[in-house]
Amino acid sequence: MNKILTIILIALMISLYGCTRVNETTLVDENIIIGDISQTRPALEGNIRIVGIDDFSFFSEDIVSVRGDIFNQGYFSIFDILVSLDESGQIHMDYFFDENMDTHVIRSINGMGGWWYVAYYDGGWPERNVFRMDHYPYRDGMTITIIEAGQQDLESYYDIFRQEVERKVSNDGKTIIPQITLRGPNIGNLTFEDFIVEPHNLRSDMLVEGNVTAIDAILTLAEEDLINYTLTWYESIGAAQVVQSYWVERINEDIASGRCGFVYEAGPWAFAGFRGNHIHIPSDIRIILSPEYLEFYWICL
Repeated sequence: MNKILTIILIALMISLYGCTRVNETTLVDENIIIGDISQTRPALEGNIRIVGIDDFSFFSEDIVSVRGDIFNQGYFSIFDILVSLDESGQIHMDYFFDENMDTHVIRSINGMGGWWYVAYYDGGWPERNVFRMDHYPYRDGMTITIIEAGQQDLESYYDIFRQEVERKVSNDGKTIIPQITLRGPNIGNLTFEDFIVEPHNLRSDMLVEGNVTAIDAILTLAEEDLINYTLTWYESIGAAQVVQSYWVERINEDIASGRCGFVYEAGPWAFAGFRGNHIHIPSDIRIILSPEYLEFYWICL
C-alpha cells in the first residue's frame, strides 16, 4: 500500500484514481457487504532482502507456513519466507517458538542476532511496526527487508507480546479489548469498554477459522446492534494492483467519499499512531490477540 492505498484512502477513490471494485451487494439488516473474495493466493516470484547478507528470490508455491493455526494452505507470513530460506540452505537461522509471546523469535541469522523487519504491500512505503512477524500475511508485490534492530527495541516489542498473551489467558482465551473507539463527523466519538470481539471468518480464504481480526470488532459491534456498516471488496486501488481486501466504507451515517474515510489502528498505547500500531495491513487480515485499544477514525487528506 502506498499513499494512495493507505487505509486513509478507504475505498471511494474511484473517481480520482480508478479503483477496481466488485459490485455485488448483500443486505443484512442495515449492514451491507459489497463484493466477493477473489483468488488471493500468492502466485508470483517474490523477493526479500536481509541487510548485510543478501537479496533472495523465492516462489510462493514452495513455502508452507509454520503457523498452521493461522494460515490456510497456500498462504504464509514473512517469517515463513525466512524458514524456507533456512530449510533450503540459503541462510542459517536459529529460532524458536515462544508460547508466552505467541510468536517465533529469531536468535540469529548466519550467526548475527537482533533481527526485525520492515515490510509494506504493493506500491507502499516503509513504516515502523510492532507486529508479530509470523502473523504478517505475505501478498504478491510486497517489499520486505530484514534489518538489525537494537536489543532494547526488541525487548520492548517482546514485552508487549507477553502482555497481550497474559491478558488473553486471563480472559479465558477471549479477545476482550479494553477500549474500542469509533470517531467520525456525524457519529461523534463512540467508545466501548471491555468489549468481547468474536471471530467472523470473513477471510476464510487466507485465515484459519477462529482467528480474530481487526474488522471483527466492526462486525461484532453490529451484531450487538450498536452500529451498522458497509464493507466493500477492492481488487486494486490506483497504483496498488494487489489490494484484495474488504474496506470499511461506512459506519452508521458516515460514508467514505472523495479524500475522506475511515482509518484504523490497534495495539498497545505505548506504540500508538505511527510509533508502531498504525500499519497498513488491511483490517480484514490483521489478526489481533488482545490489544489495549482499537480505533476506527475519520480522516481527510
